[in-house]
Amino acid sequence: MSNWPNLSELLITDAPTVPIGLVGAPLAAGSVTPGRCDLAPRKLRETLRRIGRYDVEVGRSIFTPINDRGDVAVEGLTIEEASKPIRDAVAGSVSDHALTLVAGGNNAVTRPALLGLEMPLDRVGLITLDAHFDMRSLEDGLCNGNPVRALIDDGLPGRNIAQVGLASFANTSAMHRDAIAAGNLVITIEQVRRDGIRAAIERAIDQLSGCDVLVVDCDIDVIDRAQMPGAPGARPGGMHVADFFWAVRRLARVKRTRIIDLTEWDPPLDATDLSALTAARWVAECVAGFDER
Repeated sequence: MSNWPNLSELLITDAPTVPIGLVGAPLAAGSVTPGRCDLAPRKLRETLRRIGRYDVEVGRSIFTPINDRGDVAVEGLTIEEASKPIRDAVAGSVSDHALTLVAGGNNAVTRPALLGLEMPLDRVGLITLDAHFDMRSLEDGLCNGNPVRALIDDGLPGRNIAQVGLASFANTSAMHRDAIAAGNLVITIEQVRRDGIRAAIERAIDQLSGCDVLVVDCDIDVIDRAQMPGAPGARPGGMHVADFFWAVRRLARVKRTRIIDLTEWDPPLDATDLSALTAARWVAECVAGFDER
């Protein structure tokens, strides 16, 4: 071990018996705002060496190894074409590991990742940390703006969906109405600010108390744009990055949580290292939460 124990040391390969798996899903096709989210998994791995393993708040280091299962080969594929290989890769990881981290790619990876559980959808709960409802129309096919609507269309009950961090002036009234009509729990970013992130996340967990398994979608554009400039959909007034980290760790601590994804990070948008360090810290919070189970 080096004099600077860091997250990159936790990444290993060909280790199906370790508790955590990492699947890269470098999908950029079908983005409402075209970009290079496909570069995110590689940049994430490169940045892990800059994140230490000692958590000063709890007085211990994170230690659980992560089996890096590599990236799904989705270059040049449409969302429809990429969905099966992503689903299959996540299914393999879920079979081997207690927790699977999915590094996107755009938010379209969330649907095949959840379907990779290969279980009845009425037993699955979805928690999104996202500024957007992701309830765009399916009329023109799949995109990164409609994975939640697509999953409802697949049969995921709305009552099994909790959405945290929804932003004003970033959605439409039709999406809001449809989410409410489906039974989704909707918690806006103003409610998070008013009541605190802890209340919001506990409310989401309680909403899905009847679900056997949880999937957490971390669309990184939920974070305030000033703190996450590498997210094309992020806007001023978003979630404070410290609240985002707290939420990720708390949700990773839940034993029912089997999949956590990170989506919508476009590395070239940020000429600094701020967004990369934020994304890499996401891995640390996932592992820290898992270690507390």
